[in-house]
Amino acid sequence: MRQAVITGTGSYVPERVVTNAELSAALGEDVDGFVSNTLGIRERRWCRDDESTADLAENAARRALDDAGLHPSDVDLLIVSTDTPEYVSPATASVLHGRLGMRPDAGTFDVNSACAGFATALDVAWKYLRADERYGRVLVVAVYAMSKFLDQADKKTVTIFADGAGAVVLQASEQAGILASELAADGSFSDGMGVFAGGTAEPITADVLQDGTRNRLRFVRKYPKEVNEEGWPRIVQSVLGRIGQAVPDVDLWLWTQVNRSTIEAVMDRLGEPMDKAHTVMGKWGYTGSACLPMALDDAAKSGRLKTGDLVVLTGSGAGLSMGCVALRWTRDGSPLSARSLRGEGPGEGPSHG
Repeated sequence: MRQAVITGTGSYVPERVVTNAELSAALGEDVDGFVSNTLGIRERRWCRDDESTADLAENAARRALDDAGLHPSDVDLLIVSTDTPEYVSPATASVLHGRLGMRPDAGTFDVNSACAGFATALDVAWKYLRADERYGRVLVVAVYAMSKFLDQADKKTVTIFADGAGAVVLQASEQAGILASELAADGSFSDGMGVFAGGTAEPITADVLQDGTRNRLRFVRKYPKEVNEEGWPRIVQSVLGRIGQAVPDVDLWLWTQVNRSTIEAVMDRLGEPMDKAHTVMGKWGYTGSACLPMALDDAAKSGRLKTGDLVVLTGSGAGLSMGCVALRWTRDGSPLSARSLRGEGPGEGPSHG
């Protein structure tokens, strides 16, 4: 059976740095103690006024392609995970497809499962490669520009959320890179957090803009801590069980980067040392669906990953949605070329349309 390996990673953050001290001054109270010690966030990156989701996505995508030694024309499918899209319509993936100059016969679409988006998109990309021989390389980009939707006076959100993008190139291979995945959801929490105005249920009107509540990111009701502290261990145990691995076999844990204290609690529940979890929220804040590929890229670039390592990525967020992927790090693998996978001979064009 065809398998899939990651052959390139990339990430990007805006240049603007926003520190806890800057937010404390703006909010009129010291937020550093809680934000640094509980959430683990010391600073975050926000877009410039003229910078948008597509800008972040393009930079991360190009870095992942460069890391894989590929050109945009080598990609057969582009999947973009975001809940801060460039537009309501068309898809952000279409915008990125044009910016990258991808082939006209390379498909593309958006995925929106909030902060579980990257795990979801990776799950989809892996299954495309396994199921359809016309696809040899898939570019997965997760991107977040939530600063555009923040109420600058709301300390519950403005201290946490940030902007960034992460990307991976997934390529068909005879080696098994992606090993197993699982998705879960609880729609009873769909009204708990979000940007609720701007869609068909609550179109933007003068009254909505004047009120300024529903068109900004809001925590409406608190998610029980058990959602992650019990939900994360449950889903990873399920995924690991399906591949015959145990918790101690995992070499690197990557979790949704919203709250360091939650990660510490989950690692303790699993009986794992915190040094096996890689975190990036300290320098980049919480970047939603982008945080997992950004953490993966940071781990790879900083030497945290070596060939053969077992990596488990778990993301969860508004909706409620959750996703988990177990993968084997195989950067020295031998991915099959897209040409050979499609059965093309010399001089023949791609068969996928």
